[in-house]
Amino acid sequence: MHLIRTLLRVLVGGLFVGHGSQKLFGWFGGYGPDATGQFFESIGLRPGRRNAMIAGASEASGGALLALGLFTPLAAGLLTGVMVQAVRSVKMDKGPWSQDGGWELEALFAAGALVFAEIGPGPLSLDHALGIEHSGTGWALLALAAGVAGPTIVVGSGGDAPEAQSPETAVGASAGTPAAADAA
Repeated sequence: MHLIRTLLRVLVGGLFVGHGSQKLFGWFGGYGPDATGQFFESIGLRPGRRNAMIAGASEASGGALLALGLFTPLAAGLLTGVMVQAVRSVKMDKGPWSQDGGWELEALFAAGALVFAEIGPGPLSLDHALGIEHSGTGWALLALAAGVAGPTIVVGSGGDAPEAQSPETAVGASAGTPAAADAA
C-alpha cells in the first residue's frame, strides 16, 4: 500500500504541477499568464492576470508539495481551492458530467488531494522523513475549509460572471483572429 500511495501522490501532484505550469509559463500546451488572464477576465475573475498567476502558483506549488509529501495538508488546501474556484466559476451550472462541461474531474482532483491530508503522505515522503507528518480527519477538514474559503477571500465576491469562453476563444477574440469569428 505504501508504494501505490506514493505513486498516486506523485501522479496527482505532478499533474497539478503541469496545470500550474500551463498558466504560469505556457508550458505543456498552456496559454501562459496573459492569455489565461484574458480567459479569467471573460469569466468574471478580475484582475485576470493576477488571478491566473495565483491559480497557477497554487497548482504548481501545491502539486509539488503533494508530490514530495511535504506540508501535505497545506498542499491539499491549495489544490482544493483551485478546484473549488474552477467549479464555482465555470462548471457548477453544467452539472456533474465532464462531457457536458461539468465538474466531475475537478471534484475528483480535489478529493484526491484531500485523501492525502486524511491518510497522510506515507513513509516515502518528506513529511515522514522530517518528522512533521500531520494527517487525520481534522487535517482533511481543515484543508477542505481552507480550499472552500481561500478562493472567496482571494477573488472576493463579484457580480455575475459573463458566459465562459475557452482560453482559445478568449485569445482569439482579443486578437481579432478567425477564432473570434468562429466563436461568434
